[in-house]
Amino acid sequence: MAYDFDLFVIGAGSGGVRAARFSAGFGAKVAVAESRYLGGTCVNVGCVPKKLFVYGAHFHEDFQTSQGFGWAPGTPSFNWPTLIANKNREIERLNGIYRSLLGNSGVTVIDGHARILDPHTVEVAGTRYSCERILIATGGWPSIPEIPGREYAISSNEAFFLEQLPKRVIVVGGGYIAVEFAGIFHGLGAQTTQLYRGDLFLRGFDDGVRKHLAGELTKKGLDLRFNTDIARIDKDGEVLTATLKSGEVLEADCILYATGRRPMLDNLGLENTGVRLDDKGFIAVDDYYQTTEPSIIALGDVIGRVQLTPVALAEGTAVARRLFKPEQYRPVDYAHIPTAVFSQPSIGTVGMTEAQAREAGHSVRIFESTFRPMKLTLTDIPERVYMKLVVDSSSDKVLGCHMVGPEAGEIIQGLGIALKAGATKTMFDDTIGVHPTSAEEFVTMRTAVGE
Repeated sequence: MAYDFDLFVIGAGSGGVRAARFSAGFGAKVAVAESRYLGGTCVNVGCVPKKLFVYGAHFHEDFQTSQGFGWAPGTPSFNWPTLIANKNREIERLNGIYRSLLGNSGVTVIDGHARILDPHTVEVAGTRYSCERILIATGGWPSIPEIPGREYAISSNEAFFLEQLPKRVIVVGGGYIAVEFAGIFHGLGAQTTQLYRGDLFLRGFDDGVRKHLAGELTKKGLDLRFNTDIARIDKDGEVLTATLKSGEVLEADCILYATGRRPMLDNLGLENTGVRLDDKGFIAVDDYYQTTEPSIIALGDVIGRVQLTPVALAEGTAVARRLFKPEQYRPVDYAHIPTAVFSQPSIGTVGMTEAQAREAGHSVRIFESTFRPMKLTLTDIPERVYMKLVVDSSSDKVLGCHMVGPEAGEIIQGLGIALKAGATKTMFDDTIGVHPTSAEEFVTMRTAVGE
């Protein structure tokens, strides 16, 4: 049977675009359908605009730091609408780039919501397309818990389009999105409270990182409240009232929930296929991203593995190669994925946490260091950098690198390569540091603080 397309991709986010472009480059006839915005969550309501917001929020501290170096910046003022307008212009530029990339790769871009009618047919805006294979790359969507007054809360999606900066903000959640937005609002001048129902935020990160960041954020004046959750939200005029489960009442102008994301499967038509979901509601796939329907593949956030943009890109590359250039196929290696959290100060991490290493049966040596970054030594800002190495005692192999401090994400990228290559602590020790930098501390830690 002759199909309209060899591959029909639903969702033009990072993974979908990568799979479409590479597949077309390998000679396949490819279409992409997107109902919202090209580039997906990352480009439009995720990593890109969020990083721009983080840059904006950090200027508050930069102005303060500059005084120690002889600058007299006066009384700086911040204009939220200017930030939003400039952010919107940049996102529009990126949308255009994505459209050009797809078009120049020979991919047919179809604007509209795609619904699967059967394992080989997709409908968009009343037009049906036959396809040999369908790739689902629809990503995730923020979820707000079902509590009274949830309609008064916003998610991270809406935070990028607020008309004015709220004066009082409550951020609910303990993951990296919650931590980043709490830092953004606090840095831009809002009175910010972060609530998390657990004992300590950033579950899954190294405990040393979690504790150090909590201390640094508290020193900066961010109101962190753990073992705390909202029972209900009420609205009186423009004022929101959050009643906590403890009975305490907090007032705010904005309540942002960052408590998790669900797979975006709305009106996708999966009931017309043999695709099965896992116990968490994500699309179940095998190691090749193959669903339980032979003609349908899925990747990215919608499969619920490692929900990071670079991972979706790697998965998209792997799918395209497996289908249309098998001699170049390489499976995605989910080990040693470097990760950054753009909190203030930021986090960079790669490899195992101390707890993970011990649970995996490793006998470990722990190296830790805390110090004041050189940039702050001429100021009265008390922020300190934290670094940690987790080392296997028997093989000397470095199992994990963790950092809290300026440019942590930039520094951890290179260490990710080292860990991927199997670097040992001796190799770290034998590497000459770049002086004077914070990064050199990773190759000068000599004395273990724990085993």
